[in-house]
Amino acid sequence: MYQNLTLYIDGHFIEADGRQTQEVINPANREVLGHLPHATNEDLDSALLSAERAFASWKKSSPTERSTILRKVAQLTRDRAPEIARNMTLDQGKPLAESLGELISCADHADWHAEECRRIYGRVITPRHPNVRQFVLREPIGVCVAFTPWNFPYNQAIRKVAAAIGAGCTLVLKGPEDSPSAVMAIAQMFHDAGLPPGVLNLVWGDPPKISDYLIRSPITRKVSFTGSVPVGKQLASLAGAHMKRVTMELGGHSPVLVFDDADIDRAAQMLAKFKIRNAGQVCVSPTRFYVQKKAYDRFLATFTDTLSNIKVGDGLTEGVEMGPLAHERRVPAMERFVEDARSRGSKIVLGGDPISGKGFFFPPTVITDLPDDAMLMTQEPFGPVAPIVSFDNVDEVITRANSLPFGLSSYVFTNSLQTATRVSNELEAGMVNINHFGSALPETPFGGIKDSGIGSEGGSETFDGYLVTKFVTHI
Repeated sequence: MYQNLTLYIDGHFIEADGRQTQEVINPANREVLGHLPHATNEDLDSALLSAERAFASWKKSSPTERSTILRKVAQLTRDRAPEIARNMTLDQGKPLAESLGELISCADHADWHAEECRRIYGRVITPRHPNVRQFVLREPIGVCVAFTPWNFPYNQAIRKVAAAIGAGCTLVLKGPEDSPSAVMAIAQMFHDAGLPPGVLNLVWGDPPKISDYLIRSPITRKVSFTGSVPVGKQLASLAGAHMKRVTMELGGHSPVLVFDDADIDRAAQMLAKFKIRNAGQVCVSPTRFYVQKKAYDRFLATFTDTLSNIKVGDGLTEGVEMGPLAHERRVPAMERFVEDARSRGSKIVLGGDPISGKGFFFPPTVITDLPDDAMLMTQEPFGPVAPIVSFDNVDEVITRANSLPFGLSSYVFTNSLQTATRVSNELEAGMVNINHFGSALPETPFGGIKDSGIGSEGGSETFDGYLVTKFVTHI
């Protein structure tokens, strides 16, 4: 049975009851799973006012109380993971094993925030005069609004919810309308864990309308967004006009640097499997493959062979390793990347054309002989399309890797400590992974630089965007 879809405001689950609704579609077969109610302006006002009222008491809550609720949510996540994961696969498309993995990792996120929120400390400043006392307090910023994406619906939402609630803030969350079941499950779990009414509110609706309304509200003090660079810039600009603090986790175009002294077969197999995770719909997916010339042919052969054996299909089917793209509009987007490559004389080594059938399927695709100004080399594909090009030396590849305005994640494969040290120092990215994929753990910061974002989620930095600093001095 698919998740019942409602609004969640002031501790109440609110059915459609005459509100505009939106169909939720299974991307594997185009079947309608349910109908999602859109919030009215009155609903948005209710959510904001509810969060404002709740903040008056929640900001004074004990960190122990917040921690207890987050730990309950972590356990409920583990207990309910099979059901939530199935629904996530139905509305988002990723294979069931990936959905389950997302849920289990998110339980760790809730647990980690539960522990870390007990360590939000200020400090004492030694005074210049003996009769003066000086200290710094870290206080919750207030009512926050958050906007989360469809590609990792549970993961991206729980990060923001746990950080806000753990810091003592209250929250109005607009989840992804295309894959809402996981976020709906989060609201249910916090409700069942005993979170006071109004601390978390969940709304749905037309994204531009909802974001504009919530950000402009004088009640809102902080904005958190995960999504595309263009939308992030729009929201950051609007927030800036109203002096609202922002955390922006935006898109990237992650370069991969494979040097000829690396374990080539291992690197190719690892990167191929990572590339098709969630059908390539991952902000930190490897997207620009630079392979040193001596290793190029071997890397290409192993990478292509690995992808050619990937089973594509409905995420609920046993053995499927890659599901459909999440939306119908993603298929023509992939076609545009391929067509641009063809027009430039590039070689389609694998895939390249949509898979026929009811669902939104596009195969793992490998393209070579691309110029650096091709669409695939300059725009984030957000799909299972991999451009592979060669390079000569370290200086060249660092320059090419840093040439775009994005700076989210990057990947390096080399057995040279000297090379690893240099590229980790010179790559313009918020995250550098060398010889493995080590990002996105609860205890590590996740975020980008340049056009890829502002601030970090996870790690000890996770609460920075939700706290204000107050200096107190007295005699």
